[in-house]
Amino acid sequence: MSANLLALASDVGRESADFVRRTRPAGRVDVAATKSSPTDAVTEIDRASEQLIRERILDLRPDDGFVGEEGRDILGTSGVEWIVDPIDGTVNFVYDIPCYAVSIAAAVDGTVEAGFVIDVPSREEWSAVRGEGSWRTDGDGQHRLTAPDPPVLGHLLVGTGFHYTREIRTKQAEAMARMLPQVRDIRRTGSAALNICDVAAGRLDVYVEQGLMPWDRAAAGLVATEAGLVLSGLDGEPDERLVMAAHPAISEEYFALVRACGF
Repeated sequence: MSANLLALASDVGRESADFVRRTRPAGRVDVAATKSSPTDAVTEIDRASEQLIRERILDLRPDDGFVGEEGRDILGTSGVEWIVDPIDGTVNFVYDIPCYAVSIAAAVDGTVEAGFVIDVPSREEWSAVRGEGSWRTDGDGQHRLTAPDPPVLGHLLVGTGFHYTREIRTKQAEAMARMLPQVRDIRRTGSAALNICDVAAGRLDVYVEQGLMPWDRAAAGLVATEAGLVLSGLDGEPDERLVMAAHPAISEEYFALVRACGF
């Protein structure tokens, strides 16, 4: 079943990514609305992308549930729920910074079983099935993901992002300022889904962010764990309060550092 869910997520995700590329005008994109703060943007293309994904999936699986970033949630009866971010990295999309993705996950009875993330500008794909592994697909084919051994704590390259609410951003900046002298450097590229996948591929060593919603992390989180990474929240499962990702060899030490820095 999970393989079938991934196949559907992949087909619809590619179609949505093609739609976003084809529809995006030249230059800066107009903002249609905002969400958590005046700087947290939504565009009409976000909404249209989500509508496309919703229609394609529910036409084939009308009894499934659907949770999307931009629209009304649908409570299904099949036990399968789709968790969708139609454009993860909307601010990048608005400014024509080539780092944004379509993310689609399928959860069965509350557990994510399949996930698909596609980098819209580059067409690079990330996919996973629970218990069967995760993969990166590019022009050279499909590559099985195994998170590489990390460097020591002081040489970690940390991926992160910042909340759009001013008070939370202020606290995050203070925590990151405490962390920065203790690691190699940080990267903030604007797409949580792509950043988490980057840790699975070794492009980043570790990750930390506050304020992630289920659609930001559901698909990428499965890619990461199936590549051998540990995902955690502050004191349990990853959630909106905190998401951390690291290789098991460094996870305990890194998670302790994140907590000590005050995230």
